[in-house]
Amino acid sequence: MLPTALRLSHELLQEVVTSGDTVLDGTIGNGHDTLFLAQLVGKTGQVYGFDVQEKALLSTKSRLEEHEAYEQTQLFLTGHEHLDSVIPSEQQIKGAIFNLGYLPCSDKSVVTKGETTIQALKALCPKLERKGRILLVVYYGHPGGENEKDSVWDFCQTLEQSTYTVASYQFINQKNQPPLLICIEKK
Repeated sequence: MLPTALRLSHELLQEVVTSGDTVLDGTIGNGHDTLFLAQLVGKTGQVYGFDVQEKALLSTKSRLEEHEAYEQTQLFLTGHEHLDSVIPSEQQIKGAIFNLGYLPCSDKSVVTKGETTIQALKALCPKLERKGRILLVVYYGHPGGENEKDSVWDFCQTLEQSTYTVASYQFINQKNQPPLLICIEKK
């Protein structure tokens, strides 16, 4: 059976992220990806996590504490577009994940936006280690979602081929806007 976009995003990160690495969750949501990253990097690694909703931070913190993975994580109640203001300029990132859209079981009017996601990507791409990856799981079946998907797609097409490889994955025969997965890898 083919993997879902989310499962494939995890597989692609597992291929490159190891214990001791520094990683980023651009949209922590309910903390599933943050926990996954914290377990990949272990106690010697570092996870930076961002979200604009306090509910997301509290849920993620609780999940991390429950699995004894909070000490290697820093959570920020701010949008991912501000990552440059909290991550040291010299800090390299091995892997990152963004689930774009809205927080499930929450206020569906609070959504990620193309302009802030692109701002985050512009700050993150230069920090990406060689062979590092950024995974974007784009959920776009909500108002404004198509615009974000198109903006992110257009941005990724402009990334210099000599520096980055960009690939996409999506089921094309499913109803209701199945998520699009985009992977950016630094050469």
